[in-house]
Parts: sequence; structure tokens; C-alpha cells
Amino acid sequence: MTAERVSGSARSRLAVGRQVRRWRAERGLTLARVAERSGLTVGYLSQIENDKASPSLTVLGEIAAALDVAPAWFLMDDVPPPRVVRAGERPVTATDGGRVEHVDGRTSRDVAILEVVGAPGTRVGAHAHPGDEHHIVLRGRMRLTQGEHCIEVGPGDYVRWDGSIPHDGEILGDEDAAMLLVRINPRT
Repeated sequence: MTAERVSGSARSRLAVGRQVRRWRAERGLTLARVAERSGLTVGYLSQIENDKASPSLTVLGEIAAALDVAPAWFLMDDVPPPRVVRAGERPVTATDGGRVEHVDGRTSRDVAILEVVGAPGTRVGAHAHPGDEHHIVLRGRMRLTQGEHCIEVGPGDYVRWDGSIPHDGEILGDEDAAMLLVRINPRT
């Protein structure tokens, strides 16, 4: 097997021109204004924007400073779009006396965001699982129990606990209750 050396012109170039142009346009600056701020020439900046020149890291830093952005922003060309889960598309699980709605659409590996709604008197039942849980009560009153600790919470109250310790929840009063639950799943 023989190794061949690839010439500099055959190597793939880091194309930053599109992002440089994007951020310059977003800032409402002309090439002349960026040239003035960065100390570079309009011609060189034009070559960079058209991917006809590959700027050094120093030059990227000067352009970034002129545009008031982080240099790394020029390297973010293929950014995946945000995931959107529409309210009507969320998976919903019916439970005895309530429902669990997966606000995040089950799109994340490391976190689960749930809206849990229950009727008066409903209990979850003691259970445990790995990961921390963060709760914020949206409406109604609840009694949350973990180990020997028992607390009553209402709208706006926040509770965090270790999900691996057995815990339970009960809806208090005569109206439905709802909470937003964020479960952090441990990485495996």
C-alpha cells in the first residue's frame, strides 16, 4: 500500500463565506464598513464571502470582532432545524383518573418533559426510576411523598428530587391538578 500526499489545492477548504455574508447582512453592514472595522480590504472580504479565499484563524477573528459575533458562528453551516412538537401531535397516555402528555413528543434521549393531569383523589402509586425529576405545579393542589418526606404543593410551587428514591403523588381538594414534570434521564 502506498501513501500519496494530497496537494493543498486538492484538500477540501473550510467554506465560511456564506456565514460571513449572512452575519454581515444581519448586522446591516457593507463590505466597506466591515473592511474599515477589521483592517482588511473590501476585495479580500469579497473573496472570503464568495469562498474564493480561505481566511486564517486570525483573519476569522478579525472579521468576527468587526461583526460582533463569535468566530465559531462562521463554522455553523449545517445546523439541524429545531424540533417542534405541536400541541395536537403530542403522545398522550390515559391513566386511571388522569393523563400524561409527552410535551417533548418523546424526541429527546436525555430528558422527558411531561404534563401530568389528575382528577381529585387520584394517586400515582409508589414508584422509582433513575434520574432527577423537576416538578412545577400548574394548577390544583398535590401531596408529594418521597421516603419519609411529605409535602403539599400548589400552583407555582417547584419540587426537585432524586427519582431513584421511591415517591408518590396524590391530588388534593375537589378540582383537577396539573404539573409540568421534567425528568433528567441518566446517560448510559
